[in-house]
Amino acid sequence: MKKTKILAIGLISVLLLSAFTGLALGKKGCTTIQDGTLLTSDGRVITTGYDEWGYNYQAHMFNGYYCDSYRDAEWCQEWKDVKLMMKWNDAWLSNMDCDEDGLLDRHYGFDTYIGSGAWLTNHQSGTYINDDGKTCKWTYFTKIVAAPADAYVENGYWYTADETEIGPQIWGAFATIQSVYNDPCGGYHGIEYLSPAPAGFGYYKP
Repeated sequence: MKKTKILAIGLISVLLLSAFTGLALGKKGCTTIQDGTLLTSDGRVITTGYDEWGYNYQAHMFNGYYCDSYRDAEWCQEWKDVKLMMKWNDAWLSNMDCDEDGLLDRHYGFDTYIGSGAWLTNHQSGTYINDDGKTCKWTYFTKIVAAPADAYVENGYWYTADETEIGPQIWGAFATIQSVYNDPCGGYHGIEYLSPAPAGFGYYKP
């Protein structure tokens, strides 16, 4: 079931490409979810708690199924039964609009994600039937961080300023710092990649 790993890259896009519209409070302060004016990309008011798809924007979490993260899009039906949990921090996707653009803030205070300290985790799990007719379970976990401001890319990997490898480059500004894949039927167990640089999120704070 190694092909399930390709989902990890797609999972990132759900937060990077998902758009919101809403009204800001002007110069008096930030628009919050509790204000009831921020909307999802399909025009629904964002509320606290989980919505019908599994997003909890207030808590920076998603808990549901892979296709639900894309609002049951036609193209993702092959992975409809894959369970997915995502967590992210405020720099990745805030639960407020403080720059008055009508959107939930991303990398607030920074021009791009670079150096913002943004991070995301996702945890996938599912089952499949192998060639022997056995039901096999698999899990996949990954940690993604925005590259530090003084980092650089070489041969598809991000490196710190002192030349320590951070991890494989993903979506331009991001690096994978840890991935764990378990599929006993396929002979896969444990860590696939662990960054030689610190794998804790605190290391990447701006």
